Amino acid sequence: MPLPDLNLLIALDALLDEGSVVGAARRMHLSPAAMSRTLTRIREALGDPVLVRAGRGLVPTPRALAMQAQVRTLVEQAAEVFQARDEVDMSTLERRFNVRSNDVFFGGFGGRLVDSMRQHAPRSTLRFVPEGEGDDDALREGRIDLYVTSRPNFGPEIKIQALFRTRFVALVREGHPIFQQPVTPQTFAAYDQVSVSRRGHARGPIDTALEAQGLSRKVALTTPNFHSAIFSLSGSDMILALPELMLWGMKELGLRMRPFVIPLALEPVDVMQAWHPRFDKDPAHRWLRCTLKEICATHEALDNLLRV
Repeated sequence: MPLPDLNLLIALDALLDEGSVVGAARRMHLSPAAMSRTLTRIREALGDPVLVRAGRGLVPTPRALAMQAQVRTLVEQAAEVFQARDEVDMSTLERRFNVRSNDVFFGGFGGRLVDSMRQHAPRSTLRFVPEGEGDDDALREGRIDLYVTSRPNFGPEIKIQALFRTRFVALVREGHPIFQQPVTPQTFAAYDQVSVSRRGHARGPIDTALEAQGLSRKVALTTPNFHSAIFSLSGSDMILALPELMLWGMKELGLRMRPFVIPLALEPVDVMQAWHPRFDKDPAHRWLRCTLKEICATHEALDNLLRV
């Protein structure tokens, strides 16, 4: 069935509202003759006179009266489609936001993002989606709203915004023997270490930096996430390298751990948020991005927590 001319719907709404060809023509910026021809087309499409002569005016037929409210609703809904919606009432919005990242970001900023949503978007919910192998089309297909990552391996159409820069520091248990002497690349490499890799890799930038000085380390344990790695330190002399923003959560938990600066020249890590252009103008999605950017802007260097 061919789609009817939807312009007739707008004209029908004007005719039923005005009850006059001349009035409807004036509203739609048409001549009375053009509106009369449009009324003829509407009558043919509906198989109903719609408006009939009564004295010197026009009155709607029973069918026209029955459909008037429906026609008005459809025209208003169509108008909303083409109206820019730059505002959204976050206090009444019911929506679930899906954010993909690793446990480092969740641990450092997840609680603050939830608090902000509780204050400003209490009817919306947050779902953290862990990073996984593959699934590169999640942004394109709309299955996640934001991807927070330090690996910008996205297609050219994906939007990207920098959030913050962090560095890796080292973490050991309280009373670790490494502090009995100055911490140097040699003493750093002398102790067994923990590697965190979702893919099970034991090597990384630390190994490259050590090799540049003719050194190597022994990775005694490889875990898929930092939180499991942290708890493995309490009964051993192993060393864990981790992003410094994780020290916030550790301080709040009261874990008896001691961080220190890694004595190697390591590149900082740039963390960004990525989203598909389909969400670029969506006001609720824009609120989420801006809120996350504002929360991450509070990320400050934690040198006061690092004791060498």
